Amino acid sequence: MPEQASSSSSTPSKTPTPAPDVDIEKLLNREANAFQRELEVERILKAFKLNPYEILDIDESATTEEIKKKYRQLSLFIHPDKTPHARAPDAFDLLKKAESELSDEKLREELDAIVKQARNLVLKNLNLPATIKGDDARLKDVTPPFKQQVRAKSKELLIDEEVRRRKAVKMNLANEGLEAKKKEEEVNAKKRKAEEDAQWEANREQRVGSWRNFANSNKKKKKTKGAVLG
Repeated sequence: MPEQASSSSSTPSKTPTPAPDVDIEKLLNREANAFQRELEVERILKAFKLNPYEILDIDESATTEEIKKKYRQLSLFIHPDKTPHARAPDAFDLLKKAESELSDEKLREELDAIVKQARNLVLKNLNLPATIKGDDARLKDVTPPFKQQVRAKSKELLIDEEVRRRKAVKMNLANEGLEAKKKEEEVNAKKRKAEEDAQWEANREQRVGSWRNFANSNKKKKKTKGAVLG
């Protein structure tokens, strides 16, 4: 009798292996991370552009090293190569500008002076002394929060300062335009004078010839009259 084929020779079908929990966790983390990146891009884009502290989301008392560290963290976090947000490059540029302004000693001093003025105005409105510390118990129950009030007042002062700056620039441009127009008119006047002098010199021989003809004509008339009378 012929041998029957063994049932063990058939290849059993493979059952799909379920994805490990660790892979699912990585995927969720990756999606959450991408979402956080986009949220941070939106925060930077909505931040008040004239206040680099707000763009970097860092306290005004931060040291230079702390500012640089925060900039490095944020710039890596929302880098356009890592963030799908369409305006990630704009947010990245805003971060660079904010860090650059706070790294400029003069610019930061000017900004800090405005922030200090805002702080003093808020404290005055709260009937508190300007020498009060940020962690003072009297500031804990303030509504809106003290820091938020200072940021809002700083925004007002920075806008006023920017308006004054733009008016000054506009006025300077207008003055420069008037000065340039005045100089242009002076140059044109000199050119006209030079052309008139050149034309005067060019017509000199013609004027001299005309005068000689006129003088000779008068002499002839006088001689003719004398002959008639004689």
